[in-house]
Amino acid sequence: MAAKDITGSAPAHVAIIMDGNGRWATSRGWPRLVGHRRGAECVRTIVEAAPGLGIRYLTIYAFSTENWRRSTEEVLGLMKIFARYIQSEADRLHKEGVRLRFIGGRDRLDPKLQKLMAGIEAKTSANDRLHLTVAINYGGRDELARAAGKLAQDIAAGKISPDAVDEAALEARLDTAGMPDPDLVIRTSGEKRTSNYLIWQSAYAEYVFTDTLWPDFTPAELAGILDRFAMRERRFGGALTA
Repeated sequence: MAAKDITGSAPAHVAIIMDGNGRWATSRGWPRLVGHRRGAECVRTIVEAAPGLGIRYLTIYAFSTENWRRSTEEVLGLMKIFARYIQSEADRLHKEGVRLRFIGGRDRLDPKLQKLMAGIEAKTSANDRLHLTVAINYGGRDELARAAGKLAQDIAAGKISPDAVDEAALEARLDTAGMPDPDLVIRTSGEKRTSNYLIWQSAYAEYVFTDTLWPDFTPAELAGILDRFAMRERRFGGALTA
């Protein structure tokens, strides 16, 4: 592969692992759900800032397939926060030209929440100023397993030949089909793990790990990360340029 130098360009697609809500709250002696509510406010701030920073696609990790292991109180509280966010933000997001989509398995989610999700997806489907994707009940391995299942069904139905199965065929059946891969993945809170997030899509993404807890993450810090990203030379397996 020839070297591909895109030094100086802003990332079109930024993905964020929003970590640290619970720790932010407990460090202040508050219930963890207070941190999650504060984290939702931070989402609003970052979404508002994203277009001005040159971001066209923003994907955020809201709830993983592993998060069901948390206490029933926390899980139910999170689901209420998700529903409240959709209800309170739908008109504003639509007015600001934001297209909202969700990735992840939906079958385990409450039917009322699923209805809210489908409604705001339909409402904002024609918007193009910012593509906001929320990963809920999402796991990279689960996504790949579901995509493989779709491929198997299509092969069995004669829609695709086994010989035609390639990366493009699998990618077309991922939750993110039609979206560009993330250029940059940011994880807050100081943890240095990818946590099963966009594992196919992030094969060549740049990673930034910041110690800032998500509720304290600001547009100014995001702008600084983007400035440093612009100085990187992304080669995608190629050699250093002269």
